[in-house]
Amino acid sequence: MKIDEVRRRAFAMPLTSPAFPKGPYRFYDREYFIVTYRTDREALERVVPEPLTFDEPLVKYEFIRMPNSTGFGDYTESGQVIPVKFNGVAGGYTHAMFLNDGPPILGGRELWGFPKKYAQPCLFTNTDTLLGTLDYGSVRVATGAMGFKYEALDNAAIARSLSSPNYLLKIIPHVDGSPRILELVDYRLEDVIIKGAWSGPASLELHPHALAPVADLPVREIVSAIHVIADLTLGLGKVVHDYLAE
Repeated sequence: MKIDEVRRRAFAMPLTSPAFPKGPYRFYDREYFIVTYRTDREALERVVPEPLTFDEPLVKYEFIRMPNSTGFGDYTESGQVIPVKFNGVAGGYTHAMFLNDGPPILGGRELWGFPKKYAQPCLFTNTDTLLGTLDYGSVRVATGAMGFKYEALDNAAIARSLSSPNYLLKIIPHVDGSPRILELVDYRLEDVIIKGAWSGPASLELHPHALAPVADLPVREIVSAIHVIADLTLGLGKVVHDYLAE
């Protein structure tokens, strides 16, 4: 293969059979179960990277079913998003994410910088309860429950909340192990169509695990919970802060 062809064809590893296709990436019937809870301010201060800031010590614990996505297939993920501000603009910083499918793990880490690791999350309806779980290996590390479709929410308001900025810390090492890329990335969800949104009573239980430390941001108080079904496009990102340029 000639050098020019390598340059033309290469966009992801491996060269001759990339682990994920080129975007855009559209998701249909994406299902969210999000529990917002209050945690310890000191715990958040240890994990939120500058120049991001936060006002209230809040965390959004998410369980997400993605049964139909272009390029990534059918999978589920679970993790923590922290409400933050960047230059005074409110958004969310993705702190942890666990999922059960290879292409979105590889694409998420390489393209955007999602902090994705392999685990076994689930989201399903158990009679009158929306139930989310996360197992790391054989160990249960998270369980969330919510009353199923108790109260309908305003679809337009939910669409606006999903379209707010999202921030990631992208880390790509050099061949000598030092960081070659260390950037704060801004990405957005685009063309959001809300098919339904509900709230209800909720609970969230987190268990300590050395390699899935979601319980390091402990649950002190449940603030709210929502269940959302939507179609949307995962937009590509832009670099808003380069840590290595300082």
